[in-house]
Amino acid sequence: MHKTMGPDPRTLHPIKDYQKLVFLNNFVKASNIHVGDYTYFDDPRNGPDKFEEYNVLYNYDFAKVKLVIGKFCAIAAETRFIMTGDHKLDAISTYPFPIFQHSWENVYNIQDLPVKGDIIVGNDVWFGYDCLIKGGVKIGDGAIIATRAVVVKDVPAYAIVAGNPAKVVKMRFDDKTIARLQQIAWWDWNIEKINRNLDLICNLDIDRLETAKS
Repeated sequence: MHKTMGPDPRTLHPIKDYQKLVFLNNFVKASNIHVGDYTYFDDPRNGPDKFEEYNVLYNYDFAKVKLVIGKFCAIAAETRFIMTGDHKLDAISTYPFPIFQHSWENVYNIQDLPVKGDIIVGNDVWFGYDCLIKGGVKIGDGAIIATRAVVVKDVPAYAIVAGNPAKVVKMRFDDKTIARLQQIAWWDWNIEKINRNLDLICNLDIDRLETAKS
């Protein structure tokens, strides 16, 4: 079996002479954003160091929500995550007066604005170019988010979703196989074990991969 060490997850730019792709967890500074090892972000236009500025939108302190992204995810350029929820809906105006202060903060408590909740992304998820993920969405392991999809509700593990609003267009595997893959959870293996079994992870022999887990 061919053995490989692979890149160090602490490497900023894991592809030699290409500065636009990064292991994202090395660039995240916000305390409410958590990214797993080997998850990469590729942005040839704005640069990956601008991820929190351009790709995580409306990350206000008052929202108190989190963005959690698992390991081994692939995030294409222009992928955006909307952190806050809706404006005030139980009033004549939806305008968010309190955020501007100058006594407007006394109109109502900004903390009472509706919040959709955390965005939780599983492992081994592929985000296509220019997709949009709304607040409160949970995306399962192994899912594929198609180019320009607008995800407004949860995505099952190993589903392929596309469109606006995004809908499941295909499941990558049947239910039994998906359950087996989530039980195997290869992304949680130590990197030495992953390296030893890359030929199985990059193939479709689930029986052998299941055996390798044990």
